[in-house]
Amino acid sequence: MEGLLTRCRALPALATCHHQLSGYIPRRFPHCAPGRGKRLVLSRMFQPQNLREDQVLSLDGRSGDLTCKSQRLMLQVGLIHPASSGCYHLLPYTVRAMEKLVRVIDQEMQAIGGQKVNMPSLSPAELWQASDRWDLMGKELLRLRDRHGKEYCLGPTHEEAITALVASQKTLSYKQLPFLLYQVTRKFRDEPRPRFGLLRGREFYMKDMYTFDSSPEAARQTYSLVCDAYSSLFDRLGLRCVKVQADVGSIGGTMSHEFQLPGEIGEDRFAVCTSCSFSANVETLDSSQMNCPACQGPLTETKGIEVGHTFYLGTKYSSIFNAQFINAHGKASLAEMGCYGLGVTRILAAAIEVLSTEDCIRWPSLLAPYQVCLIPPKKGSKEEAAAELTGQLYDHISEAVPQLRGEILLDDRTHLTIGNRLKDANKFGYPFVIIAGKSALEDPAHFEVWCQNASEVVFLTKEAVIELLSHVQVV
Repeated sequence: MEGLLTRCRALPALATCHHQLSGYIPRRFPHCAPGRGKRLVLSRMFQPQNLREDQVLSLDGRSGDLTCKSQRLMLQVGLIHPASSGCYHLLPYTVRAMEKLVRVIDQEMQAIGGQKVNMPSLSPAELWQASDRWDLMGKELLRLRDRHGKEYCLGPTHEEAITALVASQKTLSYKQLPFLLYQVTRKFRDEPRPRFGLLRGREFYMKDMYTFDSSPEAARQTYSLVCDAYSSLFDRLGLRCVKVQADVGSIGGTMSHEFQLPGEIGEDRFAVCTSCSFSANVETLDSSQMNCPACQGPLTETKGIEVGHTFYLGTKYSSIFNAQFINAHGKASLAEMGCYGLGVTRILAAAIEVLSTEDCIRWPSLLAPYQVCLIPPKKGSKEEAAAELTGQLYDHISEAVPQLRGEILLDDRTHLTIGNRLKDANKFGYPFVIIAGKSALEDPAHFEVWCQNASEVVFLTKEAVIELLSHVQVV
């Protein structure tokens, strides 16, 4: 038995976990009254699904529109539901996963001094006209007028708004800087051809941070600090992103980097030198360039999904909106700025795209909507006597492993066989699926534990299950 536990402790899904058990607040669910003995059950979940259909059709019924794995799987298990072209309803499992991702982002941003704000989605036209982006953005900018004829846009980004906000504070001192202000909000972009589900839509969630420093040197230090925080974030999620040199595009500035997640569905191509650390989006390279400009080593091209983008802006926006501070000599100076984006919904979809099999979703361990799924025996089967043990195990895990309260789901659809429910659990990608089958009737009882992210199956006693799950990290 100790050998089995040792194997479980060494699983990749657990090896990268860092304990964060303090400060946990148990969540309450509207369909489960607070108190001992109330269990979260699958039959009460609002989760439209087509798990047993041969194919899933998109909004207009054409299966050919489902051009990537993440889109197909997320529709099939009911993570998202089409609302209109490029817009999706995010259903409960996805919202849970996204909230976890936002918590990880908050931890990383606040660890480097980030302060969270929330700006309106409606942005006045005059702000964008001042920066010339009202015309530069073209048709991608969603524009509208209110009843008084005043023009607005639904912001795809907030450089103008945040700079005008900081500029309104007339008594800023260099001693207060740097400011690292960020938000996680809905963004809007009128994509000409939305595709790939959450990877490229018209409405999406983004984390956008804007920094204000007292000098170019300090601004570059902040730039490196945020890039390191991004790398830390992706490391925690188990996503092997590559930081590459990029074009500044319509946002502007003098330096830019993308964080690319290698994947065949990716719409970007980036080049990596096998001899040094150079990497760049191919758009920044001469089309005839075959070797690394830094060391002349060979370049290898890879497709990637852009999940993050950083820009050193300098005074591009602070000069337009007069965002100033009083320097050490008592004179007014323009703030040096940077901006930093993370595609929140895109990270979710991209992770599913690169981690999942063709038939089953696999999550970054930290982001799984629920960590544990318990499957009791089928009603009327020879193993039905083990059903009570399943409920007891649910309660015991909740008591003994506090961080998993609210993270355990009981598949109470006992009219289905264990095999059918296990197929569903594989589709959903719960990191741990625990089955009360024949071995649960042994003395002592053993539970069949599927460690999904590591493709391992072990049989453990109740005590060994608790030991295994006590290592699971939850945000």
